[in-house]
Amino acid sequence: MADRGGSGEAAAAGAAAAPVPGLNPTLGWRERLRAGLAGTGASLWFVTGLGLLYALRIPLRLCENLAAVTVFLNSLTPKFYVALTGTSSLISGLIFIFEWWYFHKHGTSFIEQVSVRHLQPLMGGTESSISEPGSPSRNRESETSRQNLSECKVWRNPLNLFRGAEYRRYTWVTGKEPLTYYDMNLSAQDHQTFFTCDTDFLRPSDTVMQKAWRERNPPARIKAAYQALELNNDCATAYVLLAEEEATTIVDAEKLFKQALKAGETIYRQSQQCQHQSPQHEAQLRRDTNVLVYIKRRLAMCARKLGRIREAVKIMRDLMKEFPPLTMLNIHENLLESLLELQAYADVQAVLAKYDDIGLPKSAAICYTAALLKTRTVSEKFSLETASRRGLSTAEINAVEAIHRAVEFNPHVPKYLLEMKSLILPPEHILKRGDSEAIAYAFFHLQHWKRIEGALNLLQCTWEGTFRMIPHPLEKGHLFYPYPSCTEMADRELLPTFHHVSVYPKKELPLFIHFTAGFCSSTAMIAILTHQFPEIMGIFAKTMLGLWRPQPWASSGFEENTQDLKSEDLGLSSG
Repeated sequence: MADRGGSGEAAAAGAAAAPVPGLNPTLGWRERLRAGLAGTGASLWFVTGLGLLYALRIPLRLCENLAAVTVFLNSLTPKFYVALTGTSSLISGLIFIFEWWYFHKHGTSFIEQVSVRHLQPLMGGTESSISEPGSPSRNRESETSRQNLSECKVWRNPLNLFRGAEYRRYTWVTGKEPLTYYDMNLSAQDHQTFFTCDTDFLRPSDTVMQKAWRERNPPARIKAAYQALELNNDCATAYVLLAEEEATTIVDAEKLFKQALKAGETIYRQSQQCQHQSPQHEAQLRRDTNVLVYIKRRLAMCARKLGRIREAVKIMRDLMKEFPPLTMLNIHENLLESLLELQAYADVQAVLAKYDDIGLPKSAAICYTAALLKTRTVSEKFSLETASRRGLSTAEINAVEAIHRAVEFNPHVPKYLLEMKSLILPPEHILKRGDSEAIAYAFFHLQHWKRIEGALNLLQCTWEGTFRMIPHPLEKGHLFYPYPSCTEMADRELLPTFHHVSVYPKKELPLFIHFTAGFCSSTAMIAILTHQFPEIMGIFAKTMLGLWRPQPWASSGFEENTQDLKSEDLGLSSG
């Protein structure tokens, strides 16, 4: 996710590749007529129906039928109106409850969705809504869809917890599952990508572990890991699996990872010696490199959790120097969190200077850490009353702009930092700019914001001002690309069901929810009033029906006038 500054060349390339409007084929008169009729189809049907009803008012005896209906309604008792309004209120209430539930689960109105799907083609909406393949609107839609796909890519959480020592212990205490099936399935795919290769059949232990990573049942995976160790006591990936899933404490996990490190370094040196023999050996070296980097990184995280922070920082720095191409693992985010724990703010600034670049992907950790460093210089003496009276200084303006930049990238984070929403255990995968990333960031960095005096106060006073700078609706971004519209569904897949997913921007309630709520309330009120005051409501109903009673000229007077006209036309006089 880069800043908007890097999008100028892409925009120029898109403009150069756009088709020339003058070269598009012109539409014939039949196509233009069909398109015009499709756009006005609903109004034409409505006007035609009214005209037909007016022309057939005398043969159908509409006035007499209306009078009969009025007499019938006048003869009804108040109990009928109570039953009618009560039933209407009940049905509309059920529709309202269903619409509310469907909207909160799927983010759209069921009635509106059905109407668009099934009624719009009948009203002639398909012709006008279809754009030509080479039209600018179709090109904009395809560009937006490609951008949404790239924006909604799911990333592995750099600070993900240990399944056995942390996630499973949470399940034992609370009885709730912190990980979703979708999240664990993504982790299984990552393990198969990192820890397997085409040459696994050459080593029986790797063949067993290849099957183990595909197992869904945790006891089956653990059993397969022990089988691999029986075949080869130096199987590094077997120790990795046991450290991740069987170890119940961080200390036990660290012991298993140290055994995995010893075995992994031996295998890595052997692969280095044979890497140039064949493409299969090169693939095997890549796999062994991934295993070694993963083990060292988890050892650094164990040291961080056990309080040996300087040791963790050293391991991470060595990893970043030894394996610079593996920046996709985002080891610098682990390093940033450890340096903040050491309060080594100068080292944090040096890391940000390297990774907070316009051409590199952004994250909540980078944006909010940059805001925290600028906030630290002014937060201790910041006062909202003083700032509103004398204005903001240059340092305070820089801090506020950094907060606005961070909030625009991920607007869900401030509510967790300000403890307006409860935190849960972060998932193993996150969606950048989504609620899952906000949870993962706040879970580890909330303590760093609390440590700096006044930082949360400055955040609370300024973070909502970001939304006044962002264009509404969110067709354009301010410092970043527009906020993607697909984060809600992806976060619902990543986060457990007991967590209330944060949604941005807030969706307005559909029209049908307002309509059903108002109709339910009004009919319920009429039913109650009719039941409590039947006489008054009866008089009111008769009065309202009297306003719609047909006039006497519509029957007898009309016939007399017709007879007079016929006599005059024949030249006859009544005298």
